[in-house]
Amino acid sequence: MDRHIVDEITRIAHSLFTKNFFSVYHGSISARTGSETFIINTREAILDTPNEEAFVKVDAQKRDYRWKLASEDVHIHERIYETIPSAKYISYTLPPYAVAYGLKHAKVTPADYYGKRYLGTIPVYDPKHFENWTERAPFEIARFFQEHEAHLLLIRGFGLFAYDRDITEMAKKISILENSCRLLVLSANL
Repeated sequence: MDRHIVDEITRIAHSLFTKNFFSVYHGSISARTGSETFIINTREAILDTPNEEAFVKVDAQKRDYRWKLASEDVHIHERIYETIPSAKYISYTLPPYAVAYGLKHAKVTPADYYGKRYLGTIPVYDPKHFENWTERAPFEIARFFQEHEAHLLLIRGFGLFAYDRDITEMAKKISILENSCRLLVLSANL
């Protein structure tokens, strides 16, 4: 695996974990390495102190044993990379305030400076039925990103998918959204 890419992913994964955006065994992060290949965390990876062993390189043309080792979100990442050529990095996080805010609202309209400046309004996607969400998720998430210019997708009761060409920008947007939602939740009780 490309050591530079793994170092980038581990640095950002650790940062997102310390912010409580990943939980133990929930969440994923990946990087495109070629037109049909990408690196993604394994199913068993805990992303607090990830290392090279926490990641696996998968090939869309070769469905070998590595697909079984990869995160359960691997098919969602694959579909996003397939349909969004500009996606270089993808993450699935569970920022607590954003996920909580999405349970009760159809969109996030930040009231703070950074949220307004960098994000604008973020729709909350309602998957409706969770019984078959695992099968539908790769297609519905990729279709959302194709149909909207957004790089963030907050899914009611599920979490947040993000993609970008720059991993730091992706992490920044996730953090800004979480802070905006935290401020909205805290200000609702004033």
